[in-house]
Amino acid sequence: MTTVTGTPDTAETPAPARPSGTGRRVPYWLLLPGVLWLLVFFVAPLVYQASTSVQTGSLEDGFRVTWHFATYWDALGTYWPQFLRSIGYATAATLLCLLLGYPLAYLIAFRAGRWRTLLMVLVIAPFFTSFLIRTLAWKTILSDGGPVVGALDSLHVLGLTDALGVTEGHRLLATPLAVVCGLTYNFLPFMILPLYTSLERIDGRLHEAAGDLYAGPLTTFRRVTFPLSMPGVVAGTLLTFIPAAGDYINAELLGSPDQKMIGNVVQSQFLRVLDYPTAAALSFLLMAVILAMVTVYLRRAGTEDVV
Repeated sequence: MTTVTGTPDTAETPAPARPSGTGRRVPYWLLLPGVLWLLVFFVAPLVYQASTSVQTGSLEDGFRVTWHFATYWDALGTYWPQFLRSIGYATAATLLCLLLGYPLAYLIAFRAGRWRTLLMVLVIAPFFTSFLIRTLAWKTILSDGGPVVGALDSLHVLGLTDALGVTEGHRLLATPLAVVCGLTYNFLPFMILPLYTSLERIDGRLHEAAGDLYAGPLTTFRRVTFPLSMPGVVAGTLLTFIPAAGDYINAELLGSPDQKMIGNVVQSQFLRVLDYPTAAALSFLLMAVILAMVTVYLRRAGTEDVV
């Protein structure tokens, strides 16, 4: 009997042909609309505002670029209380959003079951109305003589907050607490959504493994859940803090002149005082402060994966 032994075909699969010159340019053509959009609606206005910040003159006589960088120092020296107030309010609102948003995001990710979709709709429901209407609603809720003020006053909570300096005269409107509450409500969805996305990605088998190693619920949360959710924490805090620091609607509608933020000053300089160089300089100072804080925060957070 003759045995025929075949030798396997050891020839390597030929490498795919490299795309032609036109094919290599397709991704760049696809990026072109987005790049043009950024150039026209972001870079160009930014450059224009940068040139405005070093101009001198008046609206009647016209403004000219004279490289007057002293505008930055004058603006910072005059409005530094509003800068500190904006950073303080934004930080307080961000911490409140984290404390309120993390448990809710955890509930939706791990415990909601068939109610998950409904809860997610409720989270984004405030986006169905305008930012202004939502803030005006809070003005009604916190109004003097309303049920919220009456309930808190009967519980002697307003007396405690008056002593802490966050309210005044047993009222909520025109106080720092009202502004922080408005910021917290308006930006809470920006905290919950990244947190939910990050928590939902966690493999449930890791929790089971932690239980098999006799880790209690608190230990599992501290050693497994929270570290793995850090990308969502970082993204949520950034998405909350950055717009909150530049906001002016909440301070305008819920606060008083004593609670004005730097956004209110910029808005007033642009639209009322008509001092365009000072307004532009304040805008760039705010951007620089936020950029510096975000850079330090990202380095201290120790995560490169941001949802």
